[in-house]
Amino acid sequence: MIKILVDAMGGDYAPAATVEGALGALEKDKDVKIVFTGRKDEIERELKKREYDDWRVEIVDCPDVIDNNETPTEAIRRRDTSLMTAFHLLKNEDEMCALVTAGSTGATIAGGQIVLGRIKGVKRAALCPGIPNSRGGMTLLCDCGANTECKPQMLCQFAALASAYAKVGFGIENPKVGLLNNGTEEHKGDDLRRETYALLKGAKGIEFIGNVEGRDIMLGECDVVVADGFTGNIALKSIEGCGKLVLNTLKTELSATFKSKLGYLFIKNSIKNMREKLDFDKAGGALLLGLKKVVVKTHGSSKPQTVANSVLNAAKIYRGGLIEEVEKQLAEMGAIGEE
Repeated sequence: MIKILVDAMGGDYAPAATVEGALGALEKDKDVKIVFTGRKDEIERELKKREYDDWRVEIVDCPDVIDNNETPTEAIRRRDTSLMTAFHLLKNEDEMCALVTAGSTGATIAGGQIVLGRIKGVKRAALCPGIPNSRGGMTLLCDCGANTECKPQMLCQFAALASAYAKVGFGIENPKVGLLNNGTEEHKGDDLRRETYALLKGAKGIEFIGNVEGRDIMLGECDVVVADGFTGNIALKSIEGCGKLVLNTLKTELSATFKSKLGYLFIKNSIKNMREKLDFDKAGGALLLGLKKVVVKTHGSSKPQTVANSVLNAAKIYRGGLIEEVEKQLAEMGAIGEE
């Protein structure tokens, strides 16, 4: 059995969404146990509303919850919160395999790096979500917000971390890696991008295909797109906003007139298929790559299905040996550049 910690109090709809989502994952993966951290009475209230195998669910009572307005340094000092309790359990108990949280991003990153710790040799942990692409799969964007200021060596490591994830999580044997830039030519970009390009071009174990532009995240041939956290976060939020705009506009236009409503009846299956293909949540949140164990950070506004997918994804990549693959990828790459 795989034990996965779920921060029951993390997110806008906690604990209802986190409990429902985690129980949904139990129905689909019979080899998973859930360990909820949070206010026991509130979690039990949600559990009573649903049927589940009670021997596959544990609760660790935590009286406090991290507020999104708290700074990460303040948050990690409070060990009795649902998120920090989960991190300490993940660090200290070998049977705990992964953590899923929809809580504070800053506290998750700080807790992951300071409490749990990074894999030996990893300079910084990086957030890596999957973004739907035109090929029917996912493009991994690494980093998307954990590190706003980066060195070229860090970006090269992000390429290695995300390549390992692509292999374990999506079965891609030789992931193609692109560097997010303001043009595809080798000379484009600032010093950071140009220096990173030179390092990735000669990096062992990385299938580097050169610079890519923002549109290539969804329309190009890359499996992995590397960026600093500042640029990557803007790209991610822009893509999310564009997707919502398209779907909302489509909904408005198809309900505007009697003819459009009638036409919808003939294309509703196609619309449904399109929504499923463009669903960011099917990858189940972003991995915080580079840590000693699997950590999945979902949106604060995550609904039950997103939480369920996050738990299932955490179990999948744990079984696939993500940490071992990262260590292998870093060893193959070797030392990159000068500090």
